[in-house]
Amino acid sequence: MEQKTTVVIVGAGPAGLATSACLNQKNIPNIVLEREDCAASLWRKRAYDRLKLHLAKEFCELPHMPFPTNVPTFVPKNVFVEYLDEYSSRFQISPLYHRIVVSASFDQGEDKWVIIAQDARSGTTEKWEAKFLVVATGENSEGSIPSIRGLDSYKGEVLHSNGYDNGERFKEREVLVVGSGNSGMEIAFDLSNWGARTSIVIRSPVHILSENMVRLGMKLLAYLPVNVVDNLVIMLADMKHGNLSSYGIERPKMGPFFLKKETGRSAVIDVGTVGKIRAGEIKVFPSIAMINGNQVEFSNGRSGNFDVIVFSTGYSSTVRRWLKDDGGLFGEDGMPMKKAKHHWKGENGLYCAGFARSGLFGISKDAKAIAQDINAILN
Repeated sequence: MEQKTTVVIVGAGPAGLATSACLNQKNIPNIVLEREDCAASLWRKRAYDRLKLHLAKEFCELPHMPFPTNVPTFVPKNVFVEYLDEYSSRFQISPLYHRIVVSASFDQGEDKWVIIAQDARSGTTEKWEAKFLVVATGENSEGSIPSIRGLDSYKGEVLHSNGYDNGERFKEREVLVVGSGNSGMEIAFDLSNWGARTSIVIRSPVHILSENMVRLGMKLLAYLPVNVVDNLVIMLADMKHGNLSSYGIERPKMGPFFLKKETGRSAVIDVGTVGKIRAGEIKVFPSIAMINGNQVEFSNGRSGNFDVIVFSTGYSSTVRRWLKDDGGLFGEDGMPMKKAKHHWKGENGLYCAGFARSGLFGISKDAKAIAQDINAILN
């Protein structure tokens, strides 16, 4: 089957939905291809139960649709999914599901993108032709588990954080969480609340802030230099938490907002994990040296036996597997080569949305920029 449209968007997560909505507002024909059976599958199927958006709702709205006033400041996962459903309905977005994009290449002679997709249900192959292609598969396409010596010898249960719902079934079991980002710290807190004997690997320095510190910082960044905001927020963090180095938590040399801008690494918003670490309810370990059976050996010479290891070690982009002729837009890691302000536009009508390492706030900016640029080209 061959079909033509003006814009093909690959991915029906928030980035794909936001881009489609912005194009629809300008009456630019587009189609969204999604490999799963629903939109925003990461939020619906691969996010833990207690998850909330880590930024205040005013920084997480998609274009042209604010959150209702009765929605909490920090939006729970299920409420965000409802928001996305309403967003799709309002802007008449109808993704084609079960479409696995096999390849997308640019035809220089015809000046068009050719996208080959397979319908996972019927097994049939579809060919789409479009003037523009938007990659919206995002930074979090596939869960990533690091290579650790001896991991293949481990006898317990291994899962990625995208397979974690809650800690109910881990009660009274020895559980090691690997990763100290927001997900890792929150999963450790949840496990401890459910009665698991919880430990966490904190390999790298990390900023520990509160929801309101981050919200204040985000607001102040509109008026003050990043270094001034960082110094203020660090002072507030010191007042709240003090020096955590004796508990195995070091602070990065860069300030929290500068670090986010330069590397994409977010500060951790504490939900109570620090209190449990101070109380000895959650043990902190450094990086893993090796695994031998159920025994995990750490870089400081300590070791422990664990029934379960939860890897909250992030995600990876899969765009390099199917996108051809990207003109140098993406690096080997499947992330844009350009700096954040220019990352969203490539050559020959190629764009990407949701790759700025700035969450939903960045997604909204990407979607609006892409739609404006395509509209300018067409007119």
